[in-house]
Amino acid sequence: MTFSDTTYSAAPASASSQTTMQDSAHAKINLFLHITGRRADGYHLLDSLAVFAGAADCVTLTGPSDTMSLKIDGPFGQGLEADDQNLVLRAARVLQEQSGTTFNGLTQSFHLELEKNLPVSSGIGGGSADAAATLRLLAREWDVDPATLFPIAEKLGADVPVCLAQRPARMQGIGEILAPAPALPDAGLLLVNPGVGVSTPDVFRAFAAGGGIIERPEPFLPDRWNTAHDMVADLNATGNDLQAPALSQCPVIGTVLASIGSLPDCLLSRMSGSGATCFGIFPNPDSAISAARILNAQSARLGWWTWAGGFHHTGSST
Repeated sequence: MTFSDTTYSAAPASASSQTTMQDSAHAKINLFLHITGRRADGYHLLDSLAVFAGAADCVTLTGPSDTMSLKIDGPFGQGLEADDQNLVLRAARVLQEQSGTTFNGLTQSFHLELEKNLPVSSGIGGGSADAAATLRLLAREWDVDPATLFPIAEKLGADVPVCLAQRPARMQGIGEILAPAPALPDAGLLLVNPGVGVSTPDVFRAFAAGGGIIERPEPFLPDRWNTAHDMVADLNATGNDLQAPALSQCPVIGTVLASIGSLPDCLLSRMSGSGATCFGIFPNPDSAISAARILNAQSARLGWWTWAGGFHHTGSST
């Protein structure tokens, strides 16, 4: 695991010293998402290719503090509760219980601030990415072996393990089985969210009502894709099994997909996760940015959220 997205202004040496650290929580995109089964406990099994976009939330850690606390701001922070159910605080407290540094017999706490730049409940793993960023920050602060974070991540949510390293990965099981993804080309990515919340449980219920598991061969993925066209040629043999159920719950997703697909140079338009965020793949980042300008002009009165650029690569400044 890398901590290359983490920035520091100081490193604490004692209970009285102060530190400030930040980490980016990048949007997770499911280039394909197949539901392959269901466990006895009700969790669905999946096969998915997860990548990361440059769009990101930001988690800041300051302290030490008397208690573990959280403040939420940013464009999508309104309405989010900074309470014990928030994944950021849940992640912090679980790691604190297991690994927190103590001074004078007291477990060290910090003040956390979440800058929420990504739409909420939108199929791009924002809450999971925020929890993963929190784990990375505290692990660095407390000198915790990164390998010990994965069991914690599994308990927090299906997307949290893949968000820990923020590297492209093939996800299987319920999200805890991760394998390397093909090396990605310098493709362009456009994200669009219509500002409508989608209930993941409702989407899964609609999936079950619509017939459930689709029998298909397991997708073959190469070691690398040299161009966006190569990548899309393989992705065309895959899909998102939750897209049709989500459309039945949120018809505007169809409008978003059609709008993306009609843009110049768009090679593929598809929904991510359980929605409602959709994405388009373009030959390069510049073509995605140009397409976003066109879409923003067309949908200015609709209030859609958009982001365009390239894939996030760990260690880059994207």
